Amino acid sequence: AEHQHARYNPLRDDWVLVSAHRVKRPWQGQLEKPPPEDVPRWDPNNPLCPGATRANGEVNPQYEGTFVFPNDFPALQPDAPEPDDSDHPLFRAAPARGVCKVMCFHPWSDLTLPLMSLPEIRAVIDAWAELATELGASYPWVQIFENKGAMMGCSNPHPHCQVWASSFLPNEACLEDRTQRQHLSQHGVPMLLEYAEQEARRKERLVVENADWLVVVPYWATWPYQTLLLPRRHVCRLQDLSDSERDNLASIMQRLLIKYDNLFEVSFPYSMGWHGAPTGPYLEEDCRHWQLHAHYYPPLLRSATVRKFMVGYEMLAQAQRDLTPEQAAERLRSLPEVHYK
Repeated sequence: AEHQHARYNPLRDDWVLVSAHRVKRPWQGQLEKPPPEDVPRWDPNNPLCPGATRANGEVNPQYEGTFVFPNDFPALQPDAPEPDDSDHPLFRAAPARGVCKVMCFHPWSDLTLPLMSLPEIRAVIDAWAELATELGASYPWVQIFENKGAMMGCSNPHPHCQVWASSFLPNEACLEDRTQRQHLSQHGVPMLLEYAEQEARRKERLVVENADWLVVVPYWATWPYQTLLLPRRHVCRLQDLSDSERDNLASIMQRLLIKYDNLFEVSFPYSMGWHGAPTGPYLEEDCRHWQLHAHYYPPLLRSATVRKFMVGYEMLAQAQRDLTPEQAAERLRSLPEVHYK
């Protein structure tokens, strides 16, 4: 808690430098602007609102629950041409195809997941599972992710996420596939199933738990209040969750996200995403080494206005954090589960 040391991340096969003493240093750097509290519930000029016109001229339906539509500015398209052959091994290219979708969580722009009801959050989870099944029937990787808050690059305050399905396994998926496969081969148990059991027993990094799930600040966390959401049983993919597991997932997500908002009494920014076993052609393969999990990466460090920047040493050497994961977990764990609003 007082001295610098390095911690190993077995999921990424890398290290993070923990420098707990640095959290005491005075801050004279960038101060962020807290997110606005006066977001209108409905705005005809907001392209994610019911009945609004999007950039491509399409008009959204008057949806009352979740709403999924193709991204008007997709990073991946299904009919991209093959790249030219390389004339040198240092100049390689590969085909990249896919589809990108946007999913609105709720018709109201002034709501976020922690302010939604449990049935509304459960509807989001069901829609995630449906998309994972639909797109995963043909695509090897389906990445569900949410960028919350302008600080994390979200350009629209309406509650929504994105779903990108790709014809290839992205870098993080390939890395986690390799490390989890190696762990199962060497130890005979899925890495994150064993890790969840260890964290549930030790409790020092535990934030919230219920019958089916637990949330921890991982031992190797990089971001100040980073968390890892894990199921208690061995489950490979989001679409494999039972009804009760989906209900308890809605509950634990709400509890975690309320704590996040209560930490600095602000709508807490983060990037989050689900990782599970690959799909498409991998549905016929043995993927027992995979364990479903969700990563939450929030940038705020000391207050609603002071964030952690991943620059300098982090970009050129290795990840570094000031607050220990145990300190972060204790602070999150002690927060109330009634939203400050």
